[in-house]
Amino acid sequence: MKKYLLILPLLLLSGKSFLQETAVQVQHTSENYQKAEFPGGDEAFQKEFMNMVHAYIDMALYTIQGKVTFVFNIDPKGKFNNIDVLPKFKNNEMFIDDMKYATKKVKGKWKPATKNGVAVDSKFVMRVNFDNNGYDHD
Repeated sequence: MKKYLLILPLLLLSGKSFLQETAVQVQHTSENYQKAEFPGGDEAFQKEFMNMVHAYIDMALYTIQGKVTFVFNIDPKGKFNNIDVLPKFKNNEMFIDDMKYATKKVKGKWKPATKNGVAVDSKFVMRVNFDNNGYDHD
């Protein structure tokens, strides 16, 4: 009986230390991820992108009203390799092609996201509110 009483506290202490070790490992994992960065920050990209949209794209071709979400994929080299637009609407494919063109015109290169010091794919999400008079990003 005494053996069991001595073993029980040891088991409880070892379980507690295991839980603490797991929490520390999770914390280190999140510290090892660095999101993609555009020179000047996210707002600088949004401003430059929307300037290129209005300079090169005829927005009259599209009947967009309200909020649109752009999801950009940034590859390990810091370049865009995919753009998605939500919600879907009429002429969506043409609109996405035009947005890809505008993205290519943006000056500045993204610093890619890294995980454990290695460049990885990442997503950048931007919401824009379109109306008849222009746009406003959230």
